[in-house]
Amino acid sequence: MADELKRRLVHASGSGLVALYLLADYLAIGLTWQYFRYLMIVLSVGVIVLEILRLRVGLEWWLYEKLTREYEQDQFAGYGYYMLSMTAVVLVFRPEIALPAMLMLALGDPISGAVSDDSLKRVKGPKVLVTMFVVSAALAAPFLSHAPLAILAAALGATVADGVTIRIREFVVDDNLTIPIYAAVLAWLVLEFVPI
Repeated sequence: MADELKRRLVHASGSGLVALYLLADYLAIGLTWQYFRYLMIVLSVGVIVLEILRLRVGLEWWLYEKLTREYEQDQFAGYGYYMLSMTAVVLVFRPEIALPAMLMLALGDPISGAVSDDSLKRVKGPKVLVTMFVVSAALAAPFLSHAPLAILAAALGATVADGVTIRIREFVVDDNLTIPIYAAVLAWLVLEFVPI
């Protein structure tokens, strides 16, 4: 239980990236959207290098033991998917779409996990789905207040990604990869194609 709480806190720490971007002007650090994209690329490359070292070379830090799950011991870990999916939405979408999608992963996922029974079901229970939807909509609202349908679409995308397990043969697609991508894509589709 203690390790699970630590994982959730580390998960939530990703919201610090969003905060860094939002506070960049106030802090006078000159972090434009383009520089933020570069930062995310650097972080993703760093994660890939760490995972190669862990899986191929055998690098074993105590941190891996505490923060990775048992099934991740011999495969690309969830934190890698986490960083790659955040980077993908930052590279593809504008801030009003990418930033809430990042927050849905950083904050929405651990909150929904806290109300989940941690069993691997094809579709999670109603309490988990409603929690993820409400939290995701609340996170999207400040960024997409001009487009309520986009808020709902982003929240729906995050909820489906979090709540529906996708299995490709024996491989279970990690929701750390899908949450920001589904949320951002659905928000973008609404903003582009639905009259506001």
